[in-house]
Amino acid sequence: MSTERMPNPAVLIPEAMEALMALNKAIAGAGLDGKLLALSHLRASQINGCAPCVAGGTHQARQHGVTPDQTHTVAAWRETPYFSDEERAALALTEAVTRLADRPDPVSDQVWDQAATHFDQKELAALLLSIAMTNAFNRLNVPTRQQAGAW
Repeated sequence: MSTERMPNPAVLIPEAMEALMALNKAIAGAGLDGKLLALSHLRASQINGCAPCVAGGTHQARQHGVTPDQTHTVAAWRETPYFSDEERAALALTEAVTRLADRPDPVSDQVWDQAATHFDQKELAALLLSIAMTNAFNRLNVPTRQQAGAW
């Protein structure tokens, strides 16, 4: 286990944390099911190897009704029966947006169209903003070696 290099940058600049929290509040109020947002957050954080976000995301997921089977298998969601079509669409979009550099067409029409069949534009906006926020927190926590359980 490594040690923290420095406090989270958003903690060191309180105005930044306030802005991030305000954006999270707006996303939560946009009408998208908190369970979907929690699954998306957990999956993106797993991909990025962000220990505090995975730990916190697991607790958040439980609070929003994510089942233990879903929490335990979200990394292999394609191979399990525990996710609805809507959840699968959100997870596919989450993975594509989180892995933008991995392929020439990172968010394929297939992934986008599948998400668009389950979510209206406002819901897609909330999901995309949530994915972006998760990736932002992951990119603050991972290089500064934030520790799970420290917040």
